Amino acid sequence: MLMIVKNNVPLAPYTSFNLGGHAENFALVENGDQLLEALRCTLPETQLWTIGYGSNSLISDAGLPGMVICTRGGDIKVNGNNIVADSGVWWDDIVKIALQNNLWGIELLSEVPGSLGGALFINITAYGHSIGPRVEWIEVWDRHTSQVKRLTKDQLPWGYKSSVFQTEEGKNYIIIRACLKLSEKITDELVYQKALDVAEELQLNTFSLTDRRKIIIEARKQAGSLWNPVDKKSHHTVGSFFRSPIVTKEQAEKVIAFDESHKTADQIKTMNKVHGGNEFRVSAAHVMLAAGFNRGQSWGAVKLNDNNVLKIEALEGAKSQDVFNLATLVQKQCLDKLGIKLEPEARILGNFKN
Repeated sequence: MLMIVKNNVPLAPYTSFNLGGHAENFALVENGDQLLEALRCTLPETQLWTIGYGSNSLISDAGLPGMVICTRGGDIKVNGNNIVADSGVWWDDIVKIALQNNLWGIELLSEVPGSLGGALFINITAYGHSIGPRVEWIEVWDRHTSQVKRLTKDQLPWGYKSSVFQTEEGKNYIIIRACLKLSEKITDELVYQKALDVAEELQLNTFSLTDRRKIIIEARKQAGSLWNPVDKKSHHTVGSFFRSPIVTKEQAEKVIAFDESHKTADQIKTMNKVHGGNEFRVSAAHVMLAAGFNRGQSWGAVKLNDNNVLKIEALEGAKSQDVFNLATLVQKQCLDKLGIKLEPEARILGNFKN
């Protein structure tokens, strides 16, 4: 299929924020083979931006120069315990196919919005599961060499919400497809307290694969963390805008006290450890609450979501710069009041005024 490149394409409809300027050049591709064709047709010196469903991206009002390739859709194949999928596949479609084949290992990542490529870029993490440990290999286009390369699991370091694709070395790798190695048996006990509370509320079995999915979807629903690109009534956010930081013991005790769920400090520390690998990797939501921010607080055409203080929400008339300004205000206030630096989890693409 010949790649069709369009000029001056508005990018807002391709993001969950529904914000952003125009792409100088734009191509929409539907699978890994089309993506590879588009990459082969893009000169190495061309400034290149890749997006999937835009569920974790804030794009500048000035738009993006060069070429924007948007990848949506693709193939999913099951071979024993392995699932191979194109980068533009909707992530939850992979989770559903895993469950249909009675495969464990990613069920706690149910309904995380975005594409497989986006999931790998950020190393999605939720309720005790991360995608990184399930990856057997990733096929990428290396812009340095203009060749396809396969990165095996020993070449793929993973960290909390981090991957090789966020490094200087990896920024020239464009994900084409990946292989996930799952299990016919349960891989992890569900110990995340919020999920356990939902399981008790709904009388669901945490050792059942199908029940686990129901538990996680309900937990995400209660947290206001469900999003689907076809639902035009969804709030315009990118989910959690900030990553959870590691802090000192004293800082952790201070911010944990602002928890609104009535859990004990020990329960919260356990959740911190399950989610971020360290009991002192505190929730960015607790940090924001401790710094004086509140759910529903608004600044003109932007606000903090009514259900989740971590979600910056764009209202009618908002600009990308308004979201950026609020994010900057949150960072400054958290640093000034608590000495805690919050880093964005959202991808901030293009030029913004500081």
